[in-house]
Amino acid sequence: MKGNNMFPDSFTSSPSPRRYKILASKEMSEIKDDKKAAKACFDKAGLDEESYRLGNTKVFFRAGVLGNLEEIRDDRLGKMFSWLQAWIRGFIGRREYKRLQEQRVALIVVQRNLRNFLKMRTWAWFNLWQKVKPLLNVTRIEDEMKALEEKAAKIQADYENEVKRRQEAESTIAILQEEKNNLLLALDSSKGNMSEHLEKQAKLQKQKAELETQIDDIAERLQQEENARKKVGEGKREIEQEVRDLKKTLGNLESSNIQLEEDKAARDHQIKTLTDEVAHQEELINLVKKEKKHLQECNQKTAEDIQCVEDKCTHLNNVKTKLEQTLDELEESLDREKTNRAEGDKQRRKIDSDLRLTQETVRDLERSRKDLESTIERKDKEIFDLTSKVEEEQGIISKFNRQNKELQTRLDNLEQEYQQERQARIRAEQAKTRLTRELTETGDRLEEAGGATAAQIELNKKREAELAKLRREIEENNMKTESALSILRKKHSDGVSELTEQIAHVNKLKARAEKDKESLKAASEESKAVIDRLAHEKADVEKINKQLSHQNNEINFKLQEALRTISDYDLSKKKFADENSDLIRQLDESERKVGELSTIKLSLTNQLSDARKLADAEIKNRANLLGKYRNLEFDIEGLREQLDEENDLKSDLLRQLSKATAGAQMWRAKYESEGVAKTEELEATRLKLIARLDEAEAQIEELNVRNMNLEKNKHHITSEFEQVQVEVDRAQSMAIASEKRQKNFDRIIGEWKLKVDDLAAELDASQKECRSCTSELFHFKTVYEENLENLDSLRRENINLADEIKSLVDQLNNGSKSLDEFQKTAKRLELEKEELQAALEEAESALEQEENKVLRGQVELNQVRQEIERRIQEKEEEFDSTRKCHQRAIETLQSSLEAEAKTKAEALHNKKKLESDINELQAALDHSNKANTEMQRQCKKYQNDLSDLQHRFENEQRTSTEYREQYNIAERKINSLSGDLEESRTLLEQSDRGRRQAETELSDIQQRFTRLTTDHVALTTIRRKLDSEVTTLQADLDELVTEARNSEDKAKKAMLDASHLADELRVEQEHSQTQEKTRKGLEVAVRELQVRLQESELIIEQTGKTTVNRLEGRIRELEGHLDEERRLHAEDQSNLRKCEKRITEITFQSDEERRNHEKMQNFVDKMQQKTSSYRRQVEEAEEIAALNLAKFRKAQQELEDFEERSRVTNRFTVVHSAV
Repeated sequence: MKGNNMFPDSFTSSPSPRRYKILASKEMSEIKDDKKAAKACFDKAGLDEESYRLGNTKVFFRAGVLGNLEEIRDDRLGKMFSWLQAWIRGFIGRREYKRLQEQRVALIVVQRNLRNFLKMRTWAWFNLWQKVKPLLNVTRIEDEMKALEEKAAKIQADYENEVKRRQEAESTIAILQEEKNNLLLALDSSKGNMSEHLEKQAKLQKQKAELETQIDDIAERLQQEENARKKVGEGKREIEQEVRDLKKTLGNLESSNIQLEEDKAARDHQIKTLTDEVAHQEELINLVKKEKKHLQECNQKTAEDIQCVEDKCTHLNNVKTKLEQTLDELEESLDREKTNRAEGDKQRRKIDSDLRLTQETVRDLERSRKDLESTIERKDKEIFDLTSKVEEEQGIISKFNRQNKELQTRLDNLEQEYQQERQARIRAEQAKTRLTRELTETGDRLEEAGGATAAQIELNKKREAELAKLRREIEENNMKTESALSILRKKHSDGVSELTEQIAHVNKLKARAEKDKESLKAASEESKAVIDRLAHEKADVEKINKQLSHQNNEINFKLQEALRTISDYDLSKKKFADENSDLIRQLDESERKVGELSTIKLSLTNQLSDARKLADAEIKNRANLLGKYRNLEFDIEGLREQLDEENDLKSDLLRQLSKATAGAQMWRAKYESEGVAKTEELEATRLKLIARLDEAEAQIEELNVRNMNLEKNKHHITSEFEQVQVEVDRAQSMAIASEKRQKNFDRIIGEWKLKVDDLAAELDASQKECRSCTSELFHFKTVYEENLENLDSLRRENINLADEIKSLVDQLNNGSKSLDEFQKTAKRLELEKEELQAALEEAESALEQEENKVLRGQVELNQVRQEIERRIQEKEEEFDSTRKCHQRAIETLQSSLEAEAKTKAEALHNKKKLESDINELQAALDHSNKANTEMQRQCKKYQNDLSDLQHRFENEQRTSTEYREQYNIAERKINSLSGDLEESRTLLEQSDRGRRQAETELSDIQQRFTRLTTDHVALTTIRRKLDSEVTTLQADLDELVTEARNSEDKAKKAMLDASHLADELRVEQEHSQTQEKTRKGLEVAVRELQVRLQESELIIEQTGKTTVNRLEGRIRELEGHLDEERRLHAEDQSNLRKCEKRITEITFQSDEERRNHEKMQNFVDKMQQKTSSYRRQVEEAEEIAALNLAKFRKAQQELEDFEERSRVTNRFTVVHSAV
């Protein structure tokens, strides 16, 4: 089964659910019928009902609808794949982020442990604890505590379960109590009606027996609940007993812990005293070392120093014994203070450590957030820069492709011009041969007319002289054509060479642009991947923060609820105890009221059944209402979607309608502007009519195709299309009418051939006018050649501009290379700065060593160290300021020389400050021994480095000035190029003016041609009259002469019209050399006609009919020449259009070059911004590296100090043991 013309595409409806189920999976899975499922699928896809028809087994589509449906399906598949890829990418990113998070937590823990170890490794108590810890027996206290806590948690859970059971029992008791109260109230109300109840007593007895059995059951249940409650109470007591035992064990553990802490405090006190003694002994050792050095320098004082040392040792021993005696006395008084102090220190340390950890975590989170934000912003900028660069490269590539196409079209045009020139030369040679043949014929005729009179001989001489002149003119014209052809060949060869060079250059630029494009694409893809990963990480961090905050809130809420429930449980416990006693008391009363419960029970059961019925009815109504509400919501959503789709379709249709109306108006205007001119030209000439008819038919076909395409979108455009068809039919009718006129015109020309003899007499006057026209033609020719020369100069200027743009691009590339060199020098300078900072840090470490060694001048050295740190900080700040100034000077290459001079002065001032600070430091550090000298050497080295930095800074300033000068030169070149572009635009405007003048002249020529046609019609009437007079001419020659004279007067007017026609032909031959050749051929033909006319006047009596026949043949030849001239005129018009197109292309190319130059300038600015951002990133990384290196060196220095101290203590112990 095939589709018809309206619905050409079709397929069976059974596979459509399987293939297009992705478009409406929910609707198609609910519907079992294939036809309905297909309808639901197409409605969901947004297809118009007019674009398809559903059959029982097949679906028919209009043309193109199936393709649109496939595109919708492909879009839906693309969305699903992109969603799947995004989900996979997100899963991978989350997994990576989780791994990094765990790694970060581990790093924080490791850093914290290292930090704590580095802080506590110099603390003597920590070292003692590390040594004493393996000797302790109680090492598993924490494990025992954990086990006890777990046991307590289990007991607490069991207790909570028992409490829940108790609550349930209490709730049942409360329900029973409420029922009892209700029964009591009913009993009180029914006491006054005892007479009525006596009758019902028999019935109630039976019910009472039943209720008693129920009460017995309830009593048994109450007994069971009471037993369970007692068991719960016993379990509670056991749990409370266990809790008390645990509290006792905890108290014992705390007391043992306090005893251990007291022992620890005692030991700490002992260790402290020992450390004090060791410190004192270290001081003595330092003194001994100094004295030893002094003894080595002065050999004479050795004995005295030894005695002093022995005296000091004895003194130290005495002091030691005294201290040992006083130590026992002070231990008891300091034990209490030490314990309190130890506890306070522990709490304070715990709080400080927790506070530091929280602060560090907060700082790390803030730092990571800032880093992520900065990286995201940086990547956004980089992506924006890369996308702009890719777009610019694509624009450049499209421009090069356009230039290549233009060059190819230009080559084709040049080849066509060359072929036209060759054809024109062939035509000129053919005309030459034809002229020579006609000359021979005229010579033969002259020989035949040799027996004429003397007047004829004189006329023959004149004719021969004119023929010689014509021959000379023909030879001159041939020479000119050959020279023009040689010039054109040279121009063609030069243009071909230039075009080949430009094509090669364009191909090179294209290859380079493609390479850059590939690299930019790779960079953009990498940056996009990084941005996606950062965005996922940021989203995961935010999710985790939200989850943590939510969990924290939930935990707080649960804690409050637990406290509230505990308080409620206590209150309910008290209430239950009171209510239990009340229930036991009220149980007796309930037995009296059981009789009344039956009636109340029946009434309540009836009410309950009624209430249940009402509730069921309400539930059903509610379910129905909910179903209706959901159906209405679904319908509303469907209607909204349909409304949105209708609005979208409406907007698309309106857009298409506006496009169609604009196209129709454009075609109508084009037809009105060109069609009228075409009809006028069709009335004028038959060949133009044929050409215009072909064009009109092509336009009609285009309009038909256009209207067929528009009919698919809008139906109301058909009316306008019908109007266009009516106009086309009118044009065809006018063409038919013009063909009839052409036939009449041919008939009139046939009649006019009889009177050509009269017209030939006035050709002498036309020759003079032809000469004046030739002078004007030469003038126009010179103007045309000047325009061609201007075009050539413009092309050369464009080539020069392209070369200058290339040089500017090369200069920009060199500038980028120099910027890279600047960055390398900046990095090298920053490395030297880091070395200087390391030297300063080493000096600080040396100072700290000296401070630790020299204990006597500790106070003074502390002051000196503070001053040194303050000054070093100032120095670092000043150095940072100089470095920032240096970086600003590198980044702002376009800043003025005054700012550079200021930065130089500031650098010199900072240098002087640094030198003064260094001198002050040297004066302050003269008290130290070897470390001070090393510090001075390092300061000198620092001065030398500063001088080197200053020299480099000056060199970079010089290079910046050079680059600024180059930039100024480039700006001058750009200004000169802009001036050249403006000149070229003025020249183009002048050429446009000349083109407009030529168009006005063409319009004048057309008007003259219409006048000629009118005169031609008048002449046809005259020719008809002359036909009647031809018979009388054969009978009477005298009457024919008189008639010829009368006709000569009339022929003058016709010859004036013929001269106007010749002017029109010459004007039409302005832009082609082929027309000039054909015009000269026509002039030769006119002269031959003059000769023939004179001959015909002499021998008109003898050979009238023969001459008429010959003249008719000549008229046919002239008509052929006229057709050729018209064809050449059409060719000239096409060439003029090509020239106009070329001028517009040149203007467009110049605009494109200007835009490309602006784009290159923007690209340079963006690259400078990018280099500055990269430089900032490098600086930040270097600062972080410097900080880390400083921390590492400081830690290394502390480790070396610790090792030195350990060595000193070992030596002292060895010396002390030896003593």
